[in-house]
Amino acid sequence: MLTQTRNSLSHAFLAAGLALAGTFASFGVTVSPAHAGASSAYSVTLANGLEAPAKKIVNGVLWNCSGASCAGAIDGARPVNTCRQVVKAFGNVTRFATPKGDLGAEDLQRCNAA
Repeated sequence: MLTQTRNSLSHAFLAAGLALAGTFASFGVTVSPAHAGASSAYSVTLANGLEAPAKKIVNGVLWNCSGASCAGAIDGARPVNTCRQVVKAFGNVTRFATPKGDLGAEDLQRCNAA
């Protein structure tokens, strides 16, 4: 009986140890920095530069603007929809760059029509 209890405890401790190790391993992956060269932000050029640097929350993401340049993290929305929100917050844009490339002329026109 004592041997069976010891085996059960050993298995329980082993399972708990493996679960804890898995938790730490997954935490390490989630907090590791992004690879160099991989952009996780949008970059915007405003049609009319700002007189003073400005920060605003747009779609739940902090956007920083200085002069005619703005940047904000990707928020999960379609880029043209985020662009519309940026236009509402800071004014018309002449360029909206995503990690996959710039918005085209049609999308910029729809963006600025917001």
